[in-house]
Amino acid sequence: MTEIHLYNPRAVDHVVLPTADLSVARTRLSNLGFTVAPDAQHPFGTENACVFFADGTYLEPLAVAQREACEEAALDGNVFIKRDQAYRFRRGEEGFSALVMATGDAQQDQQIFLDSGISAGANLDFSRPFESPDGEQAMASFELAFAADLRAPDLFFFTCQRKNLPNFDKSVLETHANGVTGIRQIVLSEQNPSDFQYLLQQVVSQREVNAHSFGVDLHAANADIVALNASGMAGFFGMKGGIHARGLRLRGLVFAINDLNGFEARLKDAEIGYAFIGDRLIVAEAPGQGAFFAFEQV
Repeated sequence: MTEIHLYNPRAVDHVVLPTADLSVARTRLSNLGFTVAPDAQHPFGTENACVFFADGTYLEPLAVAQREACEEAALDGNVFIKRDQAYRFRRGEEGFSALVMATGDAQQDQQIFLDSGISAGANLDFSRPFESPDGEQAMASFELAFAADLRAPDLFFFTCQRKNLPNFDKSVLETHANGVTGIRQIVLSEQNPSDFQYLLQQVVSQREVNAHSFGVDLHAANADIVALNASGMAGFFGMKGGIHARGLRLRGLVFAINDLNGFEARLKDAEIGYAFIGDRLIVAEAPGQGAFFAFEQV
């Protein structure tokens, strides 16, 4: 059995949603009622246009801005770029590739992942420009520690230490016309989710697991991590048909929203398809939205 290093459960920091074109992602997310931050470029060739929430989490739509810079970074051993390239090669330009947990010590996390046999490589320490809605600019700095499992080549995990954040008023970016306040659940799928229980325990830093006939659930500090089999995906989220080949995959997000009726009206006006599964409103994946989105009234 894999050794489990456990402290306090980590919090979800953000999720990575690869996309072919940031402008497509911006349009899609804006039509869904999200406030999208200005585009920002990484020093290794990728760019993002993030959606920030009041609970401290965010979405990171990620595109390739400079392919040559990405190739150079991959050759230099940049794990973030190498995993992004592998995902796009295997799964295409649109999707849901990484779950990111918050940390105060990425160096310690790297050692934990090494000891546990799930380290995906060297830490990444970098800075990137950040622009506020009113055009004010500053630098933000991060250190990432990576984890992965060879049995699950289509996703990876990392912890993110926010070393330096601009002192901007983020309330404008964290306020969304659709009323979303944050992320409640991260949804993964696998034929037998319990095969990946120990990996998820290490990533979340959580001993307690709720195992059931549909999969496994773990409580992070600010959200639930839910891995489901085909029956669970169909029953809870309406995902019909056979599940994918073996290997854990990231599939969807459940958001807390304060006006579900108003959001439904917005979707009708925008002619965006949706369905209700129980009390959840589900919007399927689309270009610029690499995961299914589910919305729950708070």
